[in-house]
Amino acid sequence: MSAQSGGPPILAVEHLSKSFRGLAAIADVSFAIVPGSITSIIGPNGAGKSTLFNLVTGYLVPTAGAVTFRGRTITRLATNRIAELGIARAFQIARPFRELTVSENVRIGALFGKAGPRDVAATTARAMTLASIAHLAEQPANSLTVGQLRHLEIARAIATRADLLLADEPCAGLNPTETAAMIDVLRQVRSSGVTVVLVEHDMPSVMEVSDRILVLDAGRLIADGTPQAVSQDPKVVAAYLGTPDA
Repeated sequence: MSAQSGGPPILAVEHLSKSFRGLAAIADVSFAIVPGSITSIIGPNGAGKSTLFNLVTGYLVPTAGAVTFRGRTITRLATNRIAELGIARAFQIARPFRELTVSENVRIGALFGKAGPRDVAATTARAMTLASIAHLAEQPANSLTVGQLRHLEIARAIATRADLLLADEPCAGLNPTETAAMIDVLRQVRSSGVTVVLVEHDMPSVMEVSDRILVLDAGRLIADGTPQAVSQDPKVVAAYLGTPDA
């Protein structure tokens, strides 16, 4: 899927760079995200994936370049302002309010996030349904498994009424059954009208769920295309996937 096939991009990253003490963590990266798509960002450890997410969500300010969301520059906005525009992030390590129930945790997300009118009860219920945890609504968060906590993290993020969800390694450490359930959730979220961008190391999951894959290596974008095209790209094989002999 090309960056132009779905009309104007929901998110555009233009010549983005970030250096720490002269070391380039992100180097002149550009791409655009199609509304209604699932895009995965992959690459070896230290490739710059988390730094890229931090730049998009306002946790870091770029050294150069710009990030635009629905045509509006958000490069130097505070994280809460970015959330109010409709971008949410689900973290790999969930940190819920453990003494609260699942529904209470999701309700907190529904109280904040995207600006505008909100029906907190309806938004909470919808987010739990999309994340497949409605049956856990009255369970305390401290009773959940790792897999269930990941679903709760997704629910809290989409309860902010986000238009764009950035999910950080949602399948990391999950068993095959839990991974399949998370892939179903990501597809449900996309079907609800939310565009999804994920950082993920689980390659079978990436290949199954993604419309498009971006590959980072040493802070640079080395490939951008469909799962089939990226998996056969010699640069990606050399940098990340490895050869059969290796």
